[in-house]
Amino acid sequence: MTALLTTNLGATPLLGRGKVRDLYAVDGALLLVATDRISAFDHVLGTGIPGKGKILTQISLFWFDLLKNLVPNHLISAEVSQYPEALHPYADQLEGRSMLVKKANMFPIECVVRGYLAGSGWKEYKALGTVCGIPLPKGLEDGSRLPEPVFTPSTKSEGGTHDENISYAAAEAAVGSADAAELRRLTLAIYTRALEHAETCGLILADTKFEFGRTGEGIILADEVLTPDSSRFWEASEWKPGGAQPSFDKQFVRDYLESIHWNKQAPAPGLPDEVVERTQAKYLEAFRRLTGQDIQL
Repeated sequence: MTALLTTNLGATPLLGRGKVRDLYAVDGALLLVATDRISAFDHVLGTGIPGKGKILTQISLFWFDLLKNLVPNHLISAEVSQYPEALHPYADQLEGRSMLVKKANMFPIECVVRGYLAGSGWKEYKALGTVCGIPLPKGLEDGSRLPEPVFTPSTKSEGGTHDENISYAAAEAAVGSADAAELRRLTLAIYTRALEHAETCGLILADTKFEFGRTGEGIILADEVLTPDSSRFWEASEWKPGGAQPSFDKQFVRDYLESIHWNKQAPAPGLPDEVVERTQAKYLEAFRRLTGQDIQL
């Protein structure tokens, strides 16, 4: 099985290529295609992870369905047979890894929620005792569960730069106080539902991020949802505060890149077969655990 690193849909207008997704304009809607590209340290690597785009898309579809009574989403269809006829010849690039979605005016912030202390949140807590300016109790450790989940928005990165944590006041300035309050409410409600589901699968959802947009019908959930690329899932049975927790993401990739002392500048290196296989297996395990299903790659 080979990795799909880029798509080509003929005359279908290409709007852009992100780190993972290719975005096309289709008859007043948008077509999101998740490739098998993988990024680390803000660079797309020279090697993809075969099937990764299908796994991420199918995880998002699972969550969209589970959450549909909580928040509407941007999905029109994920069935290629229901796409416009002009796309049918490209089914081999689209099957299982694409979504036809509604256009929306996207909010200019990432809606991040943290239920556990990790990553940049842990770094800020160590230095200041806060996360995004929110005071936290003393004595927490790397990996500690927070007394309650916290909404910690961030900027949306442009041109490969890092997202930057911002205060709630900055989020209000960016989107308005009423929308900021609604985005916080939705983010915390979705996280609570997803955390409960993950726990039934023996997993911890430590933190995640969402993107929301607005259509004529109101605020909708968009982009990818609760995948290992946008979320930190931990093995519940192995959770032990006091250090970094094993996670269902691209940690094997990061560890390899650190081991070869890459300077984190372009061009990004490729990956050896072993790292590709172990990373693919981790994504597959996340899919099977979360959905209770299998997937044909």
